Amino acid sequence: MQFATRPAFQIRDATLADMPAVQALYAHYVLHELATFELIPTTLEEMCSRRQAIHESGLPYLVAQIGHEVVGYAYAATYRPRPAYRYTVEDSVYLSPNHKGMGLGAALLGEVIRRCEQGPWRQMVAVITQGGTAGSAELHQKMGFLEVGRMPNVGYKFNRWVGTLIMQRALGEGGNSSPEPF
Repeated sequence: MQFATRPAFQIRDATLADMPAVQALYAHYVLHELATFELIPTTLEEMCSRRQAIHESGLPYLVAQIGHEVVGYAYAATYRPRPAYRYTVEDSVYLSPNHKGMGLGAALLGEVIRRCEQGPWRQMVAVITQGGTAGSAELHQKMGFLEVGRMPNVGYKFNRWVGTLIMQRALGEGGNSSPEPF
């Protein structure tokens, strides 16, 4: 009996040199899948700007690499701009369609969680489109997220209404103590 081996991958900080691959990967999801509610692929300049803003906020923006190929990326971003939300972040994970089921999503999200727990953040939220990526909900549940709500018919893409599943997990002490101000 022969067992398939998974190729070795590396999780690391995204660099500007990675952004063309990240932009192309994201464009696939914008044009062909429900994982994002964007309708027009973002430009490379916009993707670089988003990465820079996340980097400047101290949050992680990571890529998964096999050989010399970027096959996935993940990051945490500010959940909402109002100051009371400053200890809450929202994660995003995107994998190359040809590289799903290899443990990349868990490795990327696990590292995003680990890095966020080293900072002042106390809650992580995932907003997952329903009908788009069942694997995303399973991944988040595996990583300790719990379903906290559903919002039906909040997006319209590909000529259909799409809802979202909201999942959440504590980071570090979560809400069990007051955070340090930052």
